[in-house]
Amino acid sequence: MFTVEDVRRFASTLPRSSEHLIRDRVKFRVGKIVYVAFSRDETLMGFGFPKEEREALVAAEPAKFLLPRESDLRFHWVVARTAALDVAEMRELVLDAWRMCVPKKVRAEQELLAATRPAP
Repeated sequence: MFTVEDVRRFASTLPRSSEHLIRDRVKFRVGKIVYVAFSRDETLMGFGFPKEEREALVAAEPAKFLLPRESDLRFHWVVARTAALDVAEMRELVLDAWRMCVPKKVRAEQELLAATRPAP
């Protein structure tokens, strides 16, 4: 399991990422694009994810993932139960969601930096 604080620490290392509190919900954005958002009680984390792959993700692990509410199906979005994920899984999902939002140049710079950094 992970907390919003874990996501906050990780997201703060990602270029152009910023945190916002919108209607009592913590959200992380690149510019105006939200790539991670928490439910008010922080038990659910929505994140950017390719639309064409999300049904397979949810079907493969329904205890971890669920489709977004109907009004959000038009977005590249999936929801995860925070209690069902560990920190490593959260980091991978957040990083992939962030990568969907930033320009290719920024993503390439981050990937180069990560490749030269020792593993945690």
